[in-house]
Amino acid sequence: MLVQEIMKTKVITLPPDAQIVRALQLLNEHHIRHIPIVDANNAVIGIVSDRDVRDASPSIFNENVDADELKNPIRTIMSHPVVTIHPLDFVEEIAAIFYEEEFACLPVVSEDKLVGIVTEKDMLHTLIQLTGTHVQSSQIEIKVPDVIGILAKVTAIFGKRKVKITSVLIYPYKDDPKYKILVFRIQTMNPLPTIQDLRAENYEVLWPNVMEHNNEKM
Repeated sequence: MLVQEIMKTKVITLPPDAQIVRALQLLNEHHIRHIPIVDANNAVIGIVSDRDVRDASPSIFNENVDADELKNPIRTIMSHPVVTIHPLDFVEEIAAIFYEEEFACLPVVSEDKLVGIVTEKDMLHTLIQLTGTHVQSSQIEIKVPDVIGILAKVTAIFGKRKVKITSVLIYPYKDDPKYKILVFRIQTMNPLPTIQDLRAENYEVLWPNVMEHNNEKM
């Protein structure tokens, strides 16, 4: 999945000479947390967060409140330089930037011009879509050897049951590089027949473990 598929293209921006009070108004009016600061060519030269604006605002508990502080230009509190991403970057790769740098948003730039923005909320929504949890489905986790062709062999079992696969994820198995965990979301509310087929082919089903519980009760 590419950044251009999830980015917002309608971005609220400000020039560097805009007053801080204007940023405060836009943050409240549009219920956003970040405002990119752009020059006359729409190039990103900084970014301001709601925290930056809050820290720059005079405290109501301060007896010597100076309202003129909010008239200062936004460039005095903006963060720069700004880490940006490209519309053709892979979402999976920029997720690492969000995690490692602890960013809450990333401006999207093409040919040195701002074309969009991606936020933490956008990333979370994308994760929900990638994992298939937004549709009614059942989850099956299978421990498999990390060998070539294993995914095709496992999905063939789902195919025989004519079960629709919503999503597939692959995780490492603890600290053992010889194995992987395949996580399937399938569009059926009764995964037991498929689980029986998997076990018949000697695959270890880690979740759900309903059948083991039933056997213990018998």
